[in-house]
Amino acid sequence: MSAPDAAKARSPGARFLAAWDWIERTLVGALGAFALVIAAVQVFGRYIDPAGAITWAEEVIVYVAVWAVMIIASQLVRHDGHVRPDLVLRLLPPHVQRWVEVFNCLVALAFTFGMIWYGWDVVNGALLLDQRSSTDLQFPMWIYYTALPAGGALMFIRYIVRLARYIFFFDPKTMTVGHAAAIAHETGSGLALTIPE
Repeated sequence: MSAPDAAKARSPGARFLAAWDWIERTLVGALGAFALVIAAVQVFGRYIDPAGAITWAEEVIVYVAVWAVMIIASQLVRHDGHVRPDLVLRLLPPHVQRWVEVFNCLVALAFTFGMIWYGWDVVNGALLLDQRSSTDLQFPMWIYYTALPAGGALMFIRYIVRLARYIFFFDPKTMTVGHAAAIAHETGSGLALTIPE
């Protein structure tokens, strides 16, 4: 089967997840490029026209970087890239690994729910108080603070998908713990962990 035929044969769920991945990666790339442009403009401005150089570049770069990190954290969930001690987990038999991963997903869902809940409280507080940055930019802080619940929501959804895969679609031959599964899935080595229609 050729690559275009394989793309047509994918389920709607797999196409949705592929589009979601593309959007996240593209958005993070655009945010990184934007931060780079702002930094370059600031550096050149300092040398060419110090009096007219922008003073808010560092602030904007921090805001953009935080948003990028919170968005890309979802990709780390998808590719099993978050830091965790999995040496002992790798020594367990596959059926035990499955239930340890289910427990891990449940704990992660509770944590990301907390990120969403308390992050939204922070955003609401910033909106009610009309918090703005103390620089000349006077940036509305609720936009910056929204990165926390937004990133939490993206990870929450990824953990739900991961939990569903471990509970309902577990295949001990292909769903291994660690990066091997994600790398093989990306290279097309037969570890497609898509949810059937």
